[in-house]
Amino acid sequence: KISSSDVYSEVKALQGPSELSRDQQRTICSQLGRVKLKLLYKATVHGFTGAAFHQRCDNRSPTVSVGYNASGYVFGGYTSQPFSQSGQYVNDDQAFLFSFTGGTLKKYPVISAPHAVRMTGNCGPYFGDSLVLMDGSQPVIYSNPGAQYNFNAAEMHGNDLNLTECEVYQVEGELSKPWRTKLMESIQTYKPTVSSVSQARVLLIGPVGAGKSSFFNSINSVFRGHVTSQAISGCSSTSLTTQFRTYSLKAGREGKPLPIVLCDTMGLEDSKGAGIDNDDISSIFKGHMPDRYQFNPAAPLHDDAHGYRKSPGIKDKIHCVAYVIDACKVSIMPTKLEEKLEAIRRKANLLGLPQLVLLTKVDEACPLVKEDLRNIYRSEYIKEIVQEVSAKVGVPMSCVVPVKNYSDELELDLNCDILLLSAVIQMLRLVDNYFDELSDQLSSVELKK
Repeated sequence: KISSSDVYSEVKALQGPSELSRDQQRTICSQLGRVKLKLLYKATVHGFTGAAFHQRCDNRSPTVSVGYNASGYVFGGYTSQPFSQSGQYVNDDQAFLFSFTGGTLKKYPVISAPHAVRMTGNCGPYFGDSLVLMDGSQPVIYSNPGAQYNFNAAEMHGNDLNLTECEVYQVEGELSKPWRTKLMESIQTYKPTVSSVSQARVLLIGPVGAGKSSFFNSINSVFRGHVTSQAISGCSSTSLTTQFRTYSLKAGREGKPLPIVLCDTMGLEDSKGAGIDNDDISSIFKGHMPDRYQFNPAAPLHDDAHGYRKSPGIKDKIHCVAYVIDACKVSIMPTKLEEKLEAIRRKANLLGLPQLVLLTKVDEACPLVKEDLRNIYRSEYIKEIVQEVSAKVGVPMSCVVPVKNYSDELELDLNCDILLLSAVIQMLRLVDNYFDELSDQLSSVELKK
């Protein structure tokens, strides 16, 4: 297990200190998971030659290569593949280039993965035909934006092509990328234990603005590979969701549907006659409500409404309920809202529906978590919120799952993905519990016959 001090990579000096600052190390590590960096090669110590670089870095992976110039620019690249002197291009869809601007990391993902890295003997780190640190064993940079990586040369290195330092770090520790892949595969290969059901149906319920629609958008983003926004979301005093929507997720743009459907509802409101009606929630639980039904707080769904399912099957019903609660508002939750949640919980209990809480906006609630999302399980403040929401909603603490939805981000974040995917895994486990209980009930009925 890596200690918290290791997360930001305590790099040991190799006859000289690392040029990469602790904050820069931490920022790079945040892109790769729970890792640390070990300094393998330092050009001013081991020599500005391809031979010295390869002697210390060949067959080591993953690595982060960093260049520095006299103009103060810090830039480089990451590859999950080991360096060699084969002269060949190497495929790496995880590779990316980066630069630091004002302390902020700018990331440039690989465009042509089959040509992500080139293994050239007389040069330093060679990223496609786009960026070379130490070209021809000289302390110079080769820069060619748009080949395998698209970047702005002036933004990356200020067009100063003279290297003052080149460092290569090996990425060590508990890599989260394989963990994210494992979680995604577990979700993609999940199969409900009831043969008549192909997709688990999870209902998202919560106050206005808690992040129900944003949660779907965030999960969708993880599987699409980029931040996307299909469901309407945003900031409003009243619910932006006015219809009952069932969202089927896909693995990639044209991939197969995932075995889970997220059902989005109108937001709960504390005032009487506003927000979703509890009778409508009962109709959703039991599978009567059709997709895209337009909510009317003044008149709940009737059995003569268009699309009303009079005889829903197990596949149409809800199999798990997820209460979406804003971590910043747990302590100030209105009494009327608590009462509405309590009424919904009683209805869910009567139907034997498993329930959990998605605790959103944890980064806004705790500065420690905002600084680094991996601090989520080390934050005493978040622990207190989990205890409080557990008591208010009436679910065990083990069923309160902290997440951070994508809101203003332009790129996916590994640590954010891990929390989101873990929440889906927890949902599927509870769905399994529901189906197991259902099977036991059916078996009991058969035995009585």
